[in-house]
Amino acid sequence: MVSQVVVDEKPPQQLLSKKAGCNSHGQDSSYFMGWQEYEKNPFDPVSNPSGIIQMGLAENQLSFDMVEAWLEKNPDALGLRREGGASVFRELALFQDYHGLPAFKNALARFMSEQRGYKVAFDPSNIVLTAGATSANEALMFCLADHGDAFLIPTPYYPGFDRDLKWRTGAEIVPVHCTSANGFRVTRAALDDAYRRAQKRRLRVKGVLITNPSNPLGTMAPRADLEMIVEFVAARGIHLVSDEIYSGTAFGEPGFVSVLEVMAERGAAAADVSDRVHVVYSLSKDLGLPGFRVGAIYSSNAAVVSAATKMSSFGLISSQTQYLLAAMLGDKDFTQSYVAENKRRIKERHDQLVDGLGEIGISCLESNAGLFCWVDMSHLMRSRSFAGEMELWKKVVFEVGLNISPGSSCHCREPGWFRVCFANMSAKTLDVAMQRLRSFVESTTNGAAALRRATVPARSISCPIAIKWALRLTPSSADRKAER
Repeated sequence: MVSQVVVDEKPPQQLLSKKAGCNSHGQDSSYFMGWQEYEKNPFDPVSNPSGIIQMGLAENQLSFDMVEAWLEKNPDALGLRREGGASVFRELALFQDYHGLPAFKNALARFMSEQRGYKVAFDPSNIVLTAGATSANEALMFCLADHGDAFLIPTPYYPGFDRDLKWRTGAEIVPVHCTSANGFRVTRAALDDAYRRAQKRRLRVKGVLITNPSNPLGTMAPRADLEMIVEFVAARGIHLVSDEIYSGTAFGEPGFVSVLEVMAERGAAAADVSDRVHVVYSLSKDLGLPGFRVGAIYSSNAAVVSAATKMSSFGLISSQTQYLLAAMLGDKDFTQSYVAENKRRIKERHDQLVDGLGEIGISCLESNAGLFCWVDMSHLMRSRSFAGEMELWKKVVFEVGLNISPGSSCHCREPGWFRVCFANMSAKTLDVAMQRLRSFVESTTNGAAALRRATVPARSISCPIAIKWALRLTPSSADRKAER
C-alpha cells in the first residue's frame, strides 16, 4: 500500500518573504499607474492616433541622431574592436572587476567635469560605477543610513525616491516642505522644521538629499541655496547627497552650479564636511541612454567609496557598455558639440511646450533645466483639493489621452501642479498633445475663460505667482469611469 503525502497548502503570499509581500514599493502611486495606462494604449501617429501620449516619462530623445552619427563614424567601438581592428571581445567577456574599466572611469570623470564647465575636477578613483542612478541612490542609503534612519528631501520630489531610497533599505524620508510662494526654493526654516519633525518621530536624521537640477521643478539650485544647505548639514553633522543627473540639461543662465563647486569655494572651511558630501550622476538624461544603465557615485569619503564599490557587485555596468562609452566620451570633439547642441534642443522643445500651454491659459513655473515643466492647472480643477487634483488627472489621462504626473505623487503640498515631460516625443506629437489639451480647456467653463484671457500669453511665471485663477471648474460632463 502506497502512503499518501499530505501537503499543507498555504496561500501563495505566505510562502514569500515580508519584503516581497509588503506594499512599500510605491507601484500603486499615480505616477506609476499613469505609465500602466499608457502601456495599455500607447499613442502612435499611424497605428493608434487616439492612444495615450506619454508625458510622464523624463527621457531625452532629442539628440539620438548625434549619438547614432558618432556610432556610424566609429564602427570599431560598436564592434568591440581596437582602432587597428583587433577584437577585444574575449577580454571584455572575461572582465568582472567591479571597479570598472579604467578607460571608462577616466572618460566619465572628464565628461562630468565638462558638463560643469570644468569648474570641478573629478578624481576617477573616487567614482563608484552603478547600474543607473537608481542603484547609486540606493547604495548610498545602504552606506549612510541604517533601518529606520531618515533623510530630509525638499518637496516636490521625484516619486521614484519612495522606492529607490526606502523599499529595500528601510530608511525613511522626511519631506522638507517648499511652497510656490518663493518658487519652491529650499529655506533654512523649512530644513529646521523637517529636522524637528523627524526628531518628534524619534528618527535619527542622517542627511539631506537634493536633486539639482530639480526633478520635477526643472530648476537649477541657486548658489546661495546650495551654500545654505551645506551650512545646514555642516552644523547638524549629517550628510548631503546631491543628485545631479540632469546637470547636462541646464539651458538657462546663470548656469548650473554643482555642490562640489560650492565646496571648492569654501576652501579650508569645507574640511569639516567634505567627506559628507556625495554626488550621484548618470548618463540616462544628459546622453539619453537610460537603457544602458550607467550611473555613478562620486565621494571623497574613502569608506563610502569602498563600501559602495562592494555593493556595486549587485548591479554592474556591462563591460561592453563601458568599452563603447569610453570611446564615445573620450572623443572631446564629439562631447563638446553634443553638450552644446543638446542643451539648445532641450530649450527649443521646452519653449514649444511652455508657449503652447500659455496660448491656452495654462502657466508654468519658470524653469531653466530638465526634461519637463512644472505646470499649474489648478484653475481647471472642480475643487481646490487633492481630490480635485486626482479628478482632473483622471480626466487628462482617460479623456484627453495625456499621461502627466500629478503633484501629489511628488509630495507637493499644493494641489493643482503637474509635471509634464516634453523631450521623449517628436515636435509633431507635442503639437497633438497641445491640440488635445486645448480642446479639453475649451470644453470647461473656467478653462474657456482663461483661454480668452490668454491673447498674449506669458512664457512662464516666476513665483510668487502673480496670476492665480480664482474661479472653480463647473461640472461639464460626467466623469469617465475607468479601471486603474
